[in-house]
Amino acid sequence: MLSKATVIGAGGMGTVTAQILADNGIHVALLAQFADHAQELAATRENKRYLPGVRLPERVAPTFDGPAALANTELVISAIPCQYLRSVWKELGRYVPAQVPLCSVTKGIEIATLARPSTIIQEYVIGNPVAVLSGPSVAPEVARCLPATVVVAADSLEVATLVQAVLGTSWFRIYTNPDVLGVELAGALKNVIALAAGILDGLHAGDNAKAALLTRGLVEITRLGVALGAHAETFVGLAGVGDLVTTCVSPVGRNRSAGERIGQGVNVTQVVEESTAVIEGIPTTRAVLQLAQQHEVEMPITQAVYQVLFEEKEPLAAITDLMQRPPKAEEPR
Repeated sequence: MLSKATVIGAGGMGTVTAQILADNGIHVALLAQFADHAQELAATRENKRYLPGVRLPERVAPTFDGPAALANTELVISAIPCQYLRSVWKELGRYVPAQVPLCSVTKGIEIATLARPSTIIQEYVIGNPVAVLSGPSVAPEVARCLPATVVVAADSLEVATLVQAVLGTSWFRIYTNPDVLGVELAGALKNVIALAAGILDGLHAGDNAKAALLTRGLVEITRLGVALGAHAETFVGLAGVGDLVTTCVSPVGRNRSAGERIGQGVNVTQVVEESTAVIEGIPTTRAVLQLAQQHEVEMPITQAVYQVLFEEKEPLAAITDLMQRPPKAEEPR
């Protein structure tokens, strides 16, 4: 078993992974992005900003000192929101010990480069193995030790099984998967569909509409993933349909909740400004549409979400246009 791990990013998922590692007997340096947040975590032993009501185990040491947090670490968990990932790793990458494995729990695609989180990390921590953890894992539920099952993907089975061992518990079950690309894409793309699900909720469109959205949304996600080289099977697993369902129905999901407010008529800019956490699906929508256009993949739901977010199209008009598309045969992907 490891003696020390480092979690970079003290948001909800970063705090949850630190909690699990500590409960499994590992000392954890929890690196916050802001000094005042680190001080608050250390003083109160509670992440009141992102995970209120959950006490930090004694083995978790909050800090704002990146080099110290990474010194002598044996595993690094990266839990930084995607659009901030590059700036953080550009600064911290040189402090990661050689050969120490990293595991990304970030879900998104970088707008400027269309890069995935794991590939961004690999630019600054050259030679270290990088795994990806994803699946249906709403942080407040995981923090309360409610049953959850996720998947870890890595090019190396040894690294995947390490993450499986140190983060697995009797209530947090982890499967391994060799499809890093598919697992990471599924985690990013489902947030776009979750925004659409929230918009439907805001419009009181009903359960039939949401069921259709999830089904056809999964088709879009799979279609793009396969075009990029991922395995189709990944998208009907935990990282795909599993995470999609949770994100689209959870009342605390950031993307679904943001979509609901948009569906109710709240301006997108206001929704973003008033959110206490990053709504990854919004920038991801822009990146996904670029990828779809580059690879000539048809993604009508993503296109509709983009129009609502960035072109001020009325949500009801976007749904109406989707429903009035020319009739066609159902395709599995």
